[in-house]
Amino acid sequence: MGMIMTARCTEAAHRSPHQPASFPPLLTPSIVTTSPEEPTATAWGFEGPSLRPGQPSPALEDWEEASEWTSWFNVDHPGGDGDFESLAAIRFYYGPARVCPRPLALEARTTDWALPSTVGERVHLNPTRGFWCLNREQPRGRRCSNYHVRFRCPLEATWGAWGPWGPCSGSCGPGRRLRRRRCPSPAGDACPGRPVEAQKCIRPTCPGCSSKTCRCPDHILLGSVVTPSGRPLPGARVSLRDWSGAVAITDAHGTFRMPGVCASSRANVSAQMDGFSTGLGQAQANDSISAVVTVVLNKLEKPYLVKHPESRVREAGQNVTFCCKASGTPMPKKYSWFHNGTLLDRREHRYGAHLELRGLRPDQAGTYHCKAWNDAGAVRSGTARLTVLAPGQPACNPQPQEHLIKLPEDCGQPGSGPTYLDVGLCPDTLCPSPAGSSPRCGDAGSRCCSVRRLESREIHCSNYVLPVKVVAECGCQKCLPPRGLVRGRVLASDSGEPLSFAQILLGQEPIGFTSYQGDFTIEVPPSAQRLVVTFVDPSGEFMDTVSVLPFDLRGGGVYHDVKAMRKKAPVILDASESNTIPLGELEDEAPLGELVLPAGTFRRADGEPYTGPVEARVTFVDPRDLTSAAAAPSDLRFVDSDGELAPLRTYGMFSVDLRAAGSAEQLQTGPVAVRVNTGQIRMAGHVEALKLWSLNPDTGLWEEESGFQREGAAAPRVRREERVFLVGNVEIRERRLFNLDVPERRRCFVKVRAYANDKFTPSEQVEGVVVTLVNLEPAPGFSANPRAWGRFDSAVTGPNGACIPAFCDADRPDAYTALVTATLGGEELEPAPSQPSPLAATVGVAQPYLDRLGYRRTDHDDPALKRNGFRINLAKPRPGDAAEANGPVYPWRSLRECQDAPVTASHFRFARVEADKYEYNVVPFREGAPASWTGDLLAWWPNPQEFRACFLKVQIQGPQEYMVRAHNAGGSHPRTQGQLYGLRDARSVRDPERPSMSAACVEFKCSGMLFDQRQVDRTLVTIMPQGSCRRAAVNGLLRDYLARHPPSAPADDPAAFSMLAPLDPLGHNYGVYTVTDQSPRLAKEIAIGRCFDGSSDGFSREMKADAGTAVTFQCREPPAGRPSLFQRLLESPATALGDIRREMGEAARAQAQATGPLRTRRGRARQ
Repeated sequence: MGMIMTARCTEAAHRSPHQPASFPPLLTPSIVTTSPEEPTATAWGFEGPSLRPGQPSPALEDWEEASEWTSWFNVDHPGGDGDFESLAAIRFYYGPARVCPRPLALEARTTDWALPSTVGERVHLNPTRGFWCLNREQPRGRRCSNYHVRFRCPLEATWGAWGPWGPCSGSCGPGRRLRRRRCPSPAGDACPGRPVEAQKCIRPTCPGCSSKTCRCPDHILLGSVVTPSGRPLPGARVSLRDWSGAVAITDAHGTFRMPGVCASSRANVSAQMDGFSTGLGQAQANDSISAVVTVVLNKLEKPYLVKHPESRVREAGQNVTFCCKASGTPMPKKYSWFHNGTLLDRREHRYGAHLELRGLRPDQAGTYHCKAWNDAGAVRSGTARLTVLAPGQPACNPQPQEHLIKLPEDCGQPGSGPTYLDVGLCPDTLCPSPAGSSPRCGDAGSRCCSVRRLESREIHCSNYVLPVKVVAECGCQKCLPPRGLVRGRVLASDSGEPLSFAQILLGQEPIGFTSYQGDFTIEVPPSAQRLVVTFVDPSGEFMDTVSVLPFDLRGGGVYHDVKAMRKKAPVILDASESNTIPLGELEDEAPLGELVLPAGTFRRADGEPYTGPVEARVTFVDPRDLTSAAAAPSDLRFVDSDGELAPLRTYGMFSVDLRAAGSAEQLQTGPVAVRVNTGQIRMAGHVEALKLWSLNPDTGLWEEESGFQREGAAAPRVRREERVFLVGNVEIRERRLFNLDVPERRRCFVKVRAYANDKFTPSEQVEGVVVTLVNLEPAPGFSANPRAWGRFDSAVTGPNGACIPAFCDADRPDAYTALVTATLGGEELEPAPSQPSPLAATVGVAQPYLDRLGYRRTDHDDPALKRNGFRINLAKPRPGDAAEANGPVYPWRSLRECQDAPVTASHFRFARVEADKYEYNVVPFREGAPASWTGDLLAWWPNPQEFRACFLKVQIQGPQEYMVRAHNAGGSHPRTQGQLYGLRDARSVRDPERPSMSAACVEFKCSGMLFDQRQVDRTLVTIMPQGSCRRAAVNGLLRDYLARHPPSAPADDPAAFSMLAPLDPLGHNYGVYTVTDQSPRLAKEIAIGRCFDGSSDGFSREMKADAGTAVTFQCREPPAGRPSLFQRLLESPATALGDIRREMGEAARAQAQATGPLRTRRGRARQ
C-alpha cells in the first residue's frame, strides 16, 4: 500500500456562493427503452464454490449454517515455488477483520476465473490455513497459475430469549439463582456473551452465628490490597460485611491485620480507596487459627460508550428498540434515556441499557440518547433519530431527486459552456423494516431508499451517440451494509521515515501491524462513533502514538497521515538524589515548566524501591512549536460532569519513559512534582483553571489527575526567584502520557466545504476530505496570548461539507485564531485566494462578517509559500446580528444548524489542485455514497463491497500537456460486447526534470466478473491522446502479455492504443497500476500515487514521466489554422484516419531511406 497521490480533475462552471444554483439548459435526451435490458439489483449477492467455470457458486440458502462469502483476495503472484495465499498473510495485508476467525470453506479460482481442475493443476485448500499451489506438483512443463481466494464465513449468531430463573441455591441465608439462554448456532460459542446469568437471592436466615455476632478471639485475618499489576496500595479502608465502618487501614506495604475473624468463616472482605473502585475478596483458611485474603482494586475510570443508539424509521403502531452499552471501571449499571432532551420516566418505560417503545405514536418521533453512570461519572451517547410515518405515508418517494452530471464537451452546443444531464438519484434514507418490530439492537432486515428501476437513453453528440442510464424509480430495498474504512501511513514527524511493522491496537486489542512502508488499513467497527488507534513502535524510539481517526459514518473510505514523535534522548538519573527535567526546550524560549523527581521516588512494578541508576526519556510536545500539532496524541477531549465530550486547551504534553539503566525493566514512581511557569500562561483565567491530565489509551480521552496550586514563598526554588510556579503532583505508573490543559467553554463550529475545482460548483462537492483546524494564539496585535497552538480538531466532509469544532470569542475577534487545512488521500487541497483582498463571492463568506474574520490564505504575504491553508480570526457570531447568523461560524449549541446549512449559506472553501480530468459512467454512481450503487451489467464498479481501480500510464513526447481519453467498452462478454461502460479523460502532467516530456495516468475499467458474477469480461480499452499524435512504443512486457492472452484488440490505428484489458493486476513493469479497496476513491487515489511514481508500492506527488509507462505517443503541434487530430477524429473520422495513414507512410519511407544503407552494411559485415 502506498501513499495516495494527486489525481487530476476537470473544470466546471463558476457560480457565486450567494446565488441559487444555476446551470446551462439541461440536455433532453431521446428515450430508447423504458426499462433496462440487463438484470438489476440493489445488493451484492454472495455465492459459494462453483462446479465449472462461468457458473456461479451455490446460493446462500444451500448452506446449512447461515453464512456468506468474503470478497476475493490475492496477496501473492506465482513465482519461485508456486502461488501462496495464506490466511495469515491475507489478514496481515488486508486487516484481520476482513476474514472471520473460523472460516467454513475456501474457494480458489485463477485470475481468469477458472477452477484448478479446469486448468489441470493440483492445489491445496484449507479454510484455516489458506491456499497453496506448488510448481513441483504440476504436470511436466506447467507452472502454477495466479490464483485469488475467498472464504465462507458464518453470519454472527444471536442468542435466544432468556429462560426462567432457577431455584435459589442453598437451604438458608444468601444464595444465587441462574437462568440460561440458547445459541441457535451449531457451534455453541458462536454467540457473543455468556449463556448463563446469575442473580443474588436470599432464603430464610440460617440458625447459629454470623460474622457480626460470632468472633474467634485467638484467630486473625491477614490481608493485602493491591492493584491488578500487584502494586500495594497503602491507606486503603478495609471492612467486613455486616461489620459497621472500616475495620483496618492498610500500611505502607498495602497489608492489614484483622484480629477476631474466624479462620473457617470464609468472610467477605471489601476494600475502598479514593480513585479506585470498591474491591471484594473472600478469606481462605491458612491454618487452624489464621486466614488470608487479597483484595484487588481497579483504578476508577469514567464510563465510555461502546455502542450508541442507531436511527430508526417505523410506521405508526409498530415497535422499536434502542440500545446503548457502556464500559468503564466499575462497569456502569445505571442507564437513563432522553427523548428530545427530556428524561423519560424509568418506571413507565422499564428501561435499562435497552429502550423499547411499543405501539408507536407520531408524537414519539424525534431524537433519543442515553446516559450511563458509574462511580467515576457519567457519559452521554450519540443521538439517534426516530421517524414515525403516518399510515399510508411513503418512506421512499418513487420519483428520483435531481442529480446532474456533466456531459463530454462535444455533447453540447458549441460556445455554450458545459452541458449537464439530470440522471436522478434516490436519497440514502432508511425505510421501515418489514416486521417493524425487533427486540434486538439491530434491524436484521434493514431497508433503504435506493434505485428500483433504470431507463436507457441516448445522447446525440458530435458524430456519435452516447448511451446513458438514468434513475426512473426509487423504492425501499435491502440496505448495503456500511463498511467504513480508514487507510493511511505512519511517518516520523521529524524525518518523514515510515514507521515499519508498528503494532496496531484498537483500544486494547491488537489488530495487526503497519507495513514496511508504514501503511495501514483498519475496518471501522459497526456503530462506532470514535476510532481510537494506538501505534506502538517495535524499536522503542518513538512514543506510542494514540490517534483518534475521523472516518465516514456512512461507510466510505478516508485516508490519514499519522505522525509519530521521536522520544527524547535518554538521560541517566541517580535514584538517591533529587532530579529535575525541563519541559520544553525551544530556542530563545524559557522552559514551560519542569518535572521534579524527589530522591527515593523510583519503584519497581511490584512496589519495591529501586536504588540503581535510571534511564529517563521525557519527551515534551511543546505547543509553542507550531509544527508539533501534527504529532500531538489523541484529540484533546474529556468527558465533563454532564457526560458530554468537551474540548481542552493544552499548554503542553509530556511522555515519561523510565527504565532501569542497561535493561528493559519499566520503572514507576511515587508522587513527583510538575512545576509550571505562570509567565507562559497569559490567557485570563487559565492560571486558575490549569489541571494535570493523563491519557486513557483505550478511549483516547483525557482524565484528570490533579489540580495546581501556587508554589508557597517558603518552597525551594529550582529556577530563578522572580518567576512564579504552579505545582501539581502525579504518580508515574501505568500511564506515561500527561497533559497540562485547561477546559475551555468558548466554543464554536466552523463550516467548510470541498470542491472538485476552483469553480466551486455546488454539484461538484468532494466527500471524504479530512479538514483539520488548529487553534492558534495569538493573532498579531493581540498580545494577551502567547504565540502557540492550543488544540486541533479534524472532520470528514460529507455531502453537505463538514463542521469542525474550534475555540472562539465574541468580544475580541482575534483572541483565538485558526489555521485550517484539507487533504484527500495525501493530496493537499487549496483554499480560495485572498490576494489582493478576499472576495466574498470567491471565499464563500458574506460581508461584513468576512472582514471581521480576517481571512488570509497562507501565501497572502509571501507568494512563494504553499497555498495549502488559510488563517482566520475565530470571531463568534454576535446574537441579533443578521449578517453573522448564516455561518460560517456557528455557536456550540447550533451544531444542527451548521450540519444542515444549505450550500448558499456562508462557508469556507477548498478545491482540488488538479489538471483537467473528466469521468463519465453510463450507469451513474456517486463514489462518495456507496449506497448509490446499482447492479447493472454496464456498471463501472461491479462489486459494491470491494472496488478495483486500474490505471494505465501514458507517456507523451511533445512540447505541451495533452488531454488523453480512455474509451471503455465491453470486450469479451456476450451481453456487453461493444457497449460503452464509460469515458475517462486526463490531462498529461509535465515531468519537472524533462521539459519535453509529460505523462498521464488514465483510468480504465478493470477486467473481471460483472455484477452478476457469471462470466468475466475483458474490457476493450482504447487510449487516444488529443492533438497530432502517433503511437511510438508499447511496453514490451505488456505487449508480450497481451499476445499470450488472446484475443487481441484491433491495433490498426497508429494514433491510438487498444487492448483487451488484462485480468491479472500486473504492475509497474507493465505500466499498469491496480489497487483494490473498499472505497473507490481511495483505490483510485492510491493507484494514481503509484502511477505518478512509476512503482508498485511507492508514491509521488510529482510526475516521473519515464518510469513505469505502458505506451508512448509522439505529439507535435498542428500547422496554424489546422484543427487538432482529436477534433478531426470527432468531426470526420474517415478523413482523419486517411490523413494519419498517409503521414505515417511518408514518415516510414523517409526513415527507411535514412537507415537502409546502414542495414545493408551491417548485413554484409555479418556475411
